[in-house]
Amino acid sequence: MPNFSVPLSGLTAESTALSTIANNLANQNTTGYKDKVVLFSDLFYQTLGTTGSGDPIQLGAGAQVGSTPSLFTQGNVSSTGVPTDVAIQGAGFFAVQDASGVIRYTRAGDFTELNNYLVTPSGQQVLGYPAVNGTINTGAGIVPLQLGAGSISPPTATTNVQLTTNLNAAAKPGDAPFSTPVTIYDSLGASHVLTFTYANTGPGTWNYSISIPAADVGATGNPVQVTSGTLNFDSNGKLTSPASDVAAITVGPPNTGPLSDGASALTFNWQLYNGETGLLTQVASPSSTSSSQQNGTGSGSLVKFDIGADGTITGSFSNGKTQALGQLALATFANNDGLQLEGSTDFSPTLASGQAVVGAPGTGGRGTLSGGALESSNVDIATEFAALIVAQRGYEANAKAVTTFDQITQDTIALKQ
Repeated sequence: MPNFSVPLSGLTAESTALSTIANNLANQNTTGYKDKVVLFSDLFYQTLGTTGSGDPIQLGAGAQVGSTPSLFTQGNVSSTGVPTDVAIQGAGFFAVQDASGVIRYTRAGDFTELNNYLVTPSGQQVLGYPAVNGTINTGAGIVPLQLGAGSISPPTATTNVQLTTNLNAAAKPGDAPFSTPVTIYDSLGASHVLTFTYANTGPGTWNYSISIPAADVGATGNPVQVTSGTLNFDSNGKLTSPASDVAAITVGPPNTGPLSDGASALTFNWQLYNGETGLLTQVASPSSTSSSQQNGTGSGSLVKFDIGADGTITGSFSNGKTQALGQLALATFANNDGLQLEGSTDFSPTLASGQAVVGAPGTGGRGTLSGGALESSNVDIATEFAALIVAQRGYEANAKAVTTFDQITQDTIALKQ
């Protein structure tokens, strides 16, 4: 009598293949999904005897599903422009943690922001290395990453001022002086408008003074002069004196006490030269300041953030400063095929996969990241349709074997009649 278990095992195996292919096709647009394949293996064999030459005569017991590995090939990376989206290019998985503290791993980087944390669509928090005052310590453990909402970039007091100014060579003593306002910042981030004033005192000679509103230094009345001096130019209009930058200009009340807002007295350098070239000139052209620069800033609030190739989340603040807010981590495994699928494109480690080895993107064989982009599923429709046809034919062939066995059985039973 024929053994029905043989074609039935084939039907079961091909059914699994069809279901797997269908699942691949269903997830062809799932972010970060990895295509799965079904690999068959034969079952044990019954030895019926040997040939005259001693070769074994064996009868197979059918087929089974040997394994269903995921194909961890790179999916296409497409730009989305969404700052919380991240795509992995190369090896590695994002580490994510649910509310109970269970850590899982995923290739899908379609993250969002929730309560200042970077989270997955299912609410898991994305893990990485935190930043303290803009410094990231990758030697520390990974924690849920915060995106810096409400963060304040501290102010920077002005320590250097640079003006590019021309003073009209046609000016004469007694002419109205030329003035230029310059905004500087104190240690608390408050702005103060200094006035640089130039008055001609003779050919090639000018007096300068720098003043600040009286109220800014706790005084009343007219602006308070903080420094003054003389500028000299040669017959070509080049600055000859002072021969170096005007240093240690102190802005504050007498004896360098605090400003009216409580900030420390402010000391800065007035840069007169760029290398050997004077930034102040005296030629026959109307007095004007073409540019003014200073290196101070007020405090700033977070405007936006970007995720770099190394996973660093860099915040841009309203005062023009940037600062690291944290760094995404990537995990790798000794055997990706040993990972257990949990749904929602999540994987869990097993004894077969080994434990996660976590590190910064771009190190230790890990891939790099693309911010504002997502990795598509690596399912290829043409390949799946071809596999679908093969599995269909395999199923039909095994079904035909079952009907053939059934007919033979009926014929055998009929022999008794």
